[in-house]
Amino acid sequence: MSLHGAAGPEELIFYVNGRKILEKNADPEQMLLSYLRKRLRLTGTKYGCGGGGCGACTVMISTYEPASKKIRHYSANACLLPICSLYGAAVTTVEGVGSTKTRVHPVQERLAKCHGSQCGFCTPGMVMSIYTLLRNHPEPTSEQMIAALAGNLCRCTGYRPILDACKTFCKESVCCQRKANGKCCLDQEDDLFDKEEKVSTRLFSTDEFQPLDPTQELIFPPELVRMAENQPKRTLFFHGERMTWISPVSLDELLDLKAAHPKAPLVVGNTSVGPEMKFRGVFHPIVIAPARIPDLNVVKHMDDGLTLGAACSLSLVKDILTNAISEYPEEKTKVFCAVLQQLRTLGGEQIRNVASLGGNIISRKSTSDLNPILAASNCMLNLASRGGKRQIPLSDIFADGVGNNTITPEEILVSVHIPHSRKGEYVSAFRQAPRRENALPITNAGMRVLFEEGTDLIKDLSIFYGGAVSTTVCAKQTCRTLIGRHWNEQMLDEACRLILKEIAFPGSASGEKVDYKKTLVVSFFYRFFLEVLQSLRTMDPCHYPGIPMEYRSVLQDFKTKIPQSIQIYQDIEPSQSPQDPVGRPIMHQSGIKHATGEAVYIDDLPSVDGELFLAVVTSSRAHAKIVAIDTSEALKGPGVFDIITAHDVPATNEFYYSEGPEIIFARNKVICVGQIVCAVVADSDVHAKQAAAKVKIEYEGLEPVILTVEEAIKHNSFFEPKRKLEHGNVDQAFETVDNIIEGEIHIGGQEHFYMETQSVLAVPIGEDKEMDVYVSTQHPAIIQEMVAASLGVPANRIMCHVKRVGGAFGGKLLKAGLLASVAAVAANKTSRAVRLILSRGDDMLITGGRHPFIGKYKVGFMNDGRIRAVDAQYYINGGCTPDDSVLVAEVSLLKMDNAYKIPNLRCWAYACKTNLPSNTAFRGFGFPQSALVTETWITGVADKTGLPPEKIREINMYKENEQTHFKQKLDPQNLIRCWNECMEKSAYYSRKTAVSEFNKQNHWKKKGIAIVPMKFPFGLGTRYLSQAAALVHIYSDGSVLLTHGGIEMGQGIHTKMIQVASRELNIPMSYIHFCETSTTTVPNACASAGSAGTDVNGMAVKDACQTLLKRLQPIINKNPKGTWNDWVKEAFEQSVSLSATGYFRGYNENMDWEKGEGQPFTYFLYGAACSEVEINCLTGDHKNLRTDIVMDIGYSINPAVDIGQIEGAFVQGIGLYTMEELKYSPEGVLYTRGPDQYKIPAVCDIPQQFSVSLLSSSQNPYAIYASKGIGEAGLFLGSSVFFALRDAVTSVRNERGLKKTFALNSPLTAEQIRASCADDFTEMMKNNESASSTPRAISV
Repeated sequence: MSLHGAAGPEELIFYVNGRKILEKNADPEQMLLSYLRKRLRLTGTKYGCGGGGCGACTVMISTYEPASKKIRHYSANACLLPICSLYGAAVTTVEGVGSTKTRVHPVQERLAKCHGSQCGFCTPGMVMSIYTLLRNHPEPTSEQMIAALAGNLCRCTGYRPILDACKTFCKESVCCQRKANGKCCLDQEDDLFDKEEKVSTRLFSTDEFQPLDPTQELIFPPELVRMAENQPKRTLFFHGERMTWISPVSLDELLDLKAAHPKAPLVVGNTSVGPEMKFRGVFHPIVIAPARIPDLNVVKHMDDGLTLGAACSLSLVKDILTNAISEYPEEKTKVFCAVLQQLRTLGGEQIRNVASLGGNIISRKSTSDLNPILAASNCMLNLASRGGKRQIPLSDIFADGVGNNTITPEEILVSVHIPHSRKGEYVSAFRQAPRRENALPITNAGMRVLFEEGTDLIKDLSIFYGGAVSTTVCAKQTCRTLIGRHWNEQMLDEACRLILKEIAFPGSASGEKVDYKKTLVVSFFYRFFLEVLQSLRTMDPCHYPGIPMEYRSVLQDFKTKIPQSIQIYQDIEPSQSPQDPVGRPIMHQSGIKHATGEAVYIDDLPSVDGELFLAVVTSSRAHAKIVAIDTSEALKGPGVFDIITAHDVPATNEFYYSEGPEIIFARNKVICVGQIVCAVVADSDVHAKQAAAKVKIEYEGLEPVILTVEEAIKHNSFFEPKRKLEHGNVDQAFETVDNIIEGEIHIGGQEHFYMETQSVLAVPIGEDKEMDVYVSTQHPAIIQEMVAASLGVPANRIMCHVKRVGGAFGGKLLKAGLLASVAAVAANKTSRAVRLILSRGDDMLITGGRHPFIGKYKVGFMNDGRIRAVDAQYYINGGCTPDDSVLVAEVSLLKMDNAYKIPNLRCWAYACKTNLPSNTAFRGFGFPQSALVTETWITGVADKTGLPPEKIREINMYKENEQTHFKQKLDPQNLIRCWNECMEKSAYYSRKTAVSEFNKQNHWKKKGIAIVPMKFPFGLGTRYLSQAAALVHIYSDGSVLLTHGGIEMGQGIHTKMIQVASRELNIPMSYIHFCETSTTTVPNACASAGSAGTDVNGMAVKDACQTLLKRLQPIINKNPKGTWNDWVKEAFEQSVSLSATGYFRGYNENMDWEKGEGQPFTYFLYGAACSEVEINCLTGDHKNLRTDIVMDIGYSINPAVDIGQIEGAFVQGIGLYTMEELKYSPEGVLYTRGPDQYKIPAVCDIPQQFSVSLLSSSQNPYAIYASKGIGEAGLFLGSSVFFALRDAVTSVRNERGLKKTFALNSPLTAEQIRASCADDFTEMMKNNESASSTPRAISV
């Protein structure tokens, strides 16, 4: 049968938002995401990672099934969906759900009004996940709701407000804010609120929500129903530039195709082939899409089990198993239950909806959670080829032997048979992943045992593991040896030894630690052993005593539930005018637009005529000379326009902001992997990326290659200056103390993971060397300065525009300037507009993040816990250029005391110069690292003195008006108030007792609780860094246009500025508009960084408004009864200027490093957080049970926005301290380049009970309206989870008699928790020294 069917090229027919799409040249390589964004100009669907890992591109797909006459709606990741797979389907995007032009859908309205968007970039994906769920279940349960969001990541909000919006749709009421008196059902104690204070717990009002009306939704297009029912199905062929897509309709035809093209993969959901082609450069000239073949979609209930077609989606399999479990007797469904358990956490909903059962099996990935359990359960595969059909056990495809037992290239998997379980048979599946949901496993297992009837003698045993080597492995020898044994401790010991001997673990490429995997392998078997013992007891309690009470809790896995939350803030004074918005929980100005997808980000700007796309070519070596760059192959590529190198930079290529240069293009040498060497511009992003891959660079290695802090110390490689602070007499103090501890702690780096990757659009205007630069940045002025310098033109020719930023967290300062310069140089050379949108992988590779940190300390203290002396050294890994590293080192010194008075102190900070991508500013800026070191030695002192950590904290806390270690005055009254209030609200002592009770009664599960105080100094250290300006126009119709130098990146600064202008001008917020931040309206603005945006710009806006009001005052006095519009009209007629600039000089801050004293900060924020966790000692997994936060943020201008900032920062802190792990190869190559490998917190990671209260009646005389700058402070409070985990680990170690002192590094991952909970299984690793290969990942 010929490849090019008889017909000409096919027309692809599908619908988008009710509109018919006829695509004559469908390219099999084109994904729905780029089609929606580029061809249909529907930019609401966002690019977040390109690999199905973040959910930003979620859409709803609807298909019609003629057999059942049913319409199926499901969510899917547009970035992995080939358009060719959508023949006959209807796609709904966020634009089709609702818009401000037509009608805003209840999902969009509630998400916005519940403050569920901050930067807004992930919001359209959230909307689509919730919307799809509601189309299928108009009144979902809270379990369905939380499951629907497992595949969506958000980096700003910490998820709580998103879930609040979701709860309003759930049928059972999960929200306790319905109580009339504002009391929360979580806190029955009456002392939650002081009687005289008026507090509020409502950030939104449910009364104004429009009801959900399922009849108002878009209908499924009738034409598609007719097509499905009447058109005879025929084979579809789509030919692209490099690839052909064939979609057959019958099994016979599929077998013919497979015989003709044995190498062509079968693609159903594209969740395996897609990422391989996208990220690993695999290319398939032909793909076959068998999803429309009925034989591959069968569902048959047989006497001995279920037969499921290989093309069935995992979601369908999940539903079928769920129904089967409710219908069949328990004895028959043990396999179904085990498979279902793995399906619940496999990927997110979007992946399960498209991924197929057959694809999961045939790809034979070691990360498959299903294969071990299917293999262990004796599932059968039904295969077919032109040579006929055959049935083989699934376990055969993992058997080492060659021969007929494996599948030949021309064979296809038609269906899978999952058997019923039998009497006396027990089946279980296990997994451990870096995050409980939407994460590939580190190790997983499937186990099954069958006993001789009525006994505990093993008749048949099968054990399979995944994650060990490149595919699923079977412990065959072990199983054979154990047949005929009794199910007892002796068998267990032998089994563990045999398994470790049999399962080989080569060090895997991603740098996974082998010891942890081995520990998990035996821990899983032990857990199975316990489960079966407990089941035997249920069968025959007389003979089998089961397992001790204290072991039983480990049989329950941690589950994700919708969290209960409460937010408490001080209500406004009754005397405040109703139209004065300050102090009210006002919705983010762009909230509705975020939710409808109408909010425009850089890549959503319409394409400019003749626009080119830029792709960067980065260094693959950490330190090397560039010998030659060969661009000949790349230039031949289709659509390639030009290649840009350092020679094309008209003026400045190296910027000297401090001692070392920041470099646009590498010139003669490269100094890190990921440094930009050159760039390709082409007519499309696809062509640019293809060509970039063909540029060949020849290197000659240079010595030394310095990657880690230790290597930097060895080679004396530092950025100057090194900083020191000294206070009191340290050496003398050490001689008089009772006790001294010494230690060190490593704190890993952190990737910003802003949802919108670095983005620039540079548009040359064509005269006077002018250029418009649209860029996602926190600092338009530095972009203007760097672009102007690189092009050699004055700054007044470069217009930099920022409307909003999709998350930044410190990562869009200097790095954005270098990338903007790359685009500008290309635009200058080609005289065309140039668009540069980094892919997630490139963004993570190139841009650097939070500084990895090593803290070494020596602490002297008295037996009663008073700390007398501290001597510490901090080393931060700065990467290859200075960036902000020395500043970060300075801040880590200035803030190292956290909340404690340390009478004698000596502290050094060194910024190490290494061959890693340069690290940069990140929310908290050195404080989250140095304060963690401080809290670590506080806990160390507690361990040594035998006093509880909270006592040590209280004894050493700042008590009365004192001086810091750099002689700045400080009044700690609110610190103590926060601490006491947090103690009280969290009921710390009674819960601490409950925790120790729980720990006495549970052996393999332990709880921990910790409370941590915080002092966060506010200030940027020098006055000129905190100046600000604003520009306010009043138009003759009375409307007001406001602009200032601050950047909106999710923190709600524009919303707050409009609140300020509304109060000052005494007009409603609706009169005031904010357009964009631009260097044309406000020059020389400082960066929006260091929590200072609202503080400084608010002052400038206030100044401008007061100037205007002063001019209007005489007119108002003449006509006091007039309206705003009357006064404005009159002012214009009297020739009164209606435009004013406002200015704020900045805070008077200074620091003298020679003397070690100064006033680097203007004021202090205070807070405290109490967190409780539970750990599983067998796997190292943990669950965050409850967190209570009390924060002193002065008088909140917008409590909804401020609480959102606290929660978002806190969850980012949970990520930093417990999950987010960057991994580098020994050559300095970053492994973790996307959400697949790098896990930020998801919905499953936030505390199950989450309360935030703002300290009442707190005033701050230094900032606008007595508020405080709040963006960064909350992040450190995430360390309360770190110390709660440490508390849990401590109780394990005490119970097992392990030594008192032990070190925990950050992030405190499951692997570290497991290793610290030493037991017989971890001991086995010490005796089982297999030839360990070189480590595949280094600690930087």
